[in-house]
Amino acid sequence: MPPGMPLRPRLAVTLGDPCGVGPEIIVKALAKLKDNSEALPLVIGDRLAVQRAIDLVGAPLRIQTVEDPSEAPAFSEEGTLYVKTPSSLGLDDIDYGRPTPTACHSIVQSIRIAVSWAMEGKIDAMVTCPIHKANLHLNGFAFPGHTEFLQELTHTPHVVMMLAGPRLRVALATIHHALAHVPRLLTPETLRQTIEITAHALHRDFGLSVPRLAVAALNPHAGEAGRFGNEENDIIEPVIRSFSDSFCRVSGPYSPDTLFHRAYEGEFDAVIAMYHDQGLIPVKLVHFYDAVNVTLGLPIVRTSVDHGTAYDIAGTGKAQPHSLLAAIQLAATIAQNRRNLPGRP
Repeated sequence: MPPGMPLRPRLAVTLGDPCGVGPEIIVKALAKLKDNSEALPLVIGDRLAVQRAIDLVGAPLRIQTVEDPSEAPAFSEEGTLYVKTPSSLGLDDIDYGRPTPTACHSIVQSIRIAVSWAMEGKIDAMVTCPIHKANLHLNGFAFPGHTEFLQELTHTPHVVMMLAGPRLRVALATIHHALAHVPRLLTPETLRQTIEITAHALHRDFGLSVPRLAVAALNPHAGEAGRFGNEENDIIEPVIRSFSDSFCRVSGPYSPDTLFHRAYEGEFDAVIAMYHDQGLIPVKLVHFYDAVNVTLGLPIVRTSVDHGTAYDIAGTGKAQPHSLLAAIQLAATIAQNRRNLPGRP
């Protein structure tokens, strides 16, 4: 590395499902990074799937296999893609849209390796490409998605899923649950933890001195004084009031039909949504190609694309890498912000 050049964050990028668009978006994204000026990515996933993607898009990249992050130089050669392969897969295992049980086990192992590297301090952050949850579930994966799996691997009591775009950030009080179950899952403790974790992440990871959080209501018109539900009066408002003396500014509950527009216009730094689709629909409407999934509350940095495996376009060359590029850039920014915290060496 040239003298005086700041140390770039080292990132592990998991391939996700090799039968989806993960390999293609990785190849396209890392080809755009060129000299790795923002971060030093290492791919964890099947080499054959990565090479197939390189050939598909004609990317000027060559693969160098590594077993450990220490084998990749601090300032890598342009055009070199460092790949850690957890297991050897054949062409039958990575047929587009049809991962075999062996491929599914390799996907899970890639995530385990990335978490292990992050917990051991070998990398500064992990970035994940999409997995196909239904196929993984058929092959023994017991978690609703990445978020819950990472929570288990890191022994974290409470995590928060945030979707972050250039102008709209949304954190979820509940994540992958049936809509009918949300009211009983929305407890004062859950909501309070969600707000606390989000506020601390905005301060530490996003560099906001006094984060402004807006809390969405659960019911239409914020419950209309109890006419459409009591969750606002009984749960949400008391929790908001408990943050009156906090380092962050928490307000609400606001009717969701206008709140997201206000946040998009810059009135708030983040919105706390009560359930999955309440928060993700507006984010994906305005930031479909560049939103990033961030897991808050973990002892490690993890970002992800905000889309799925897209089996329908896998292998066509049509996949867009914008969300992955944004996830890499945000992971690097968060890692750098954590390095710069007062008291850090």
